[in-house]
Amino acid sequence: MADTLLDIEPGLAHLAPAVGVQLRGLRTPLHERILETVRAAMRAQGRSLTGGQGRGLALGVRTAVDAFVDAVADPARDLAATRAVFHALGRTEYREGHRVDALRAVLTLGGREIWAFLVAHTTPAGPAPADLYVVAGALFGYVDALAGAAAEGYLDEQRDAAQDWATTRRRLITLLVQPEPPADAALRAAADAARWPLPRTVAVLSVDGDDAEHLGRTIGGGAIATVIDDVVRIVLPDPATPGRLDRARQALAGRRAGLGPSVPLGRARLSYRLSGRALTLRRDGVLRTDPVAGDEHLLTLLLRWEPGLADHLADACLAPLAGLRPAARRALAETLHGWLRRHGQVVAVAEDLHTHPQTVRYRMRQLRELFGETLDDPDQRLVLHLALRHRLGAP
Repeated sequence: MADTLLDIEPGLAHLAPAVGVQLRGLRTPLHERILETVRAAMRAQGRSLTGGQGRGLALGVRTAVDAFVDAVADPARDLAATRAVFHALGRTEYREGHRVDALRAVLTLGGREIWAFLVAHTTPAGPAPADLYVVAGALFGYVDALAGAAAEGYLDEQRDAAQDWATTRRRLITLLVQPEPPADAALRAAADAARWPLPRTVAVLSVDGDDAEHLGRTIGGGAIATVIDDVVRIVLPDPATPGRLDRARQALAGRRAGLGPSVPLGRARLSYRLSGRALTLRRDGVLRTDPVAGDEHLLTLLLRWEPGLADHLADACLAPLAGLRPAARRALAETLHGWLRRHGQVVAVAEDLHTHPQTVRYRMRQLRELFGETLDDPDQRLVLHLALRHRLGAP
């Protein structure tokens, strides 16, 4: 907004002083006329001047009228205080859920009424038509400036509210995924602050990027999102709701993402951790779908949870094969893996490996010599199976 009315309409510098004196004399009836017009406009919007915003707008009308008539008489006077009033009104408009153009419509109507009032009270003695044109230019420029100040206030409040909401959502999500489940009272308080009805179940998505607000809004369905550790974390409430996961997948098309399992609210951290690990394996090229559904790759997640652990497991468990030539080592490893998967059914193993059953029996005799009683121990067979699955990259 301009600093003075003279900045808006330079012609005021040459206005006859009597015009300003005449306008000041009309101050009281002008208040009444404009307030009645504003009341009617607000009633048409389903609002009134009885609430907090109404009282504020009534004050704004009086302030605007007073500032205008005084500025016509003294066009170099500072309008900063008036600008501040309408900036605050713009903020209140946002907080009360009104549209940004609602206040502008009221201001425009008020400006027209001021002009109609001034024309109606023009006497043969003055002001001259040329002076009226100058006043008109100042008036409508002034109304635009007030509307601009209100719009700035509205947008400032919108931005601040967005920042507050982002902080509130981040606090809630952080609480949900912390190592220890939060106390019920703390969780309810955080959810109330975020205006997020607590669901019975949740699933967490971890997504490459930093556009948390955009993704949460696009997925919808009550999804809340924030950035934690440079990854967008999205909490989906009640993911079994028909269409909710499908909508999330559509929103994430072309994005690397991991989807944690649906879990009770108190176990949100498990879904969070699995989704994050799934995303890491997607980045590493181990898993290739988007989003990677953790529930569909639990064994892979288990084997690769601690980097290097699966390699160490394979080295330790498959040490009896280490001294063999690479081709023989590979053949025996594949045979042992097939034997474990097929529960010792030689013919089925042979079919899987596209070899003769006698070859499988021969290799199993070798493996018996190498591994001994380990092959008869159920727990050891499980560990061998995991080690071979990792080493062979088998499904």
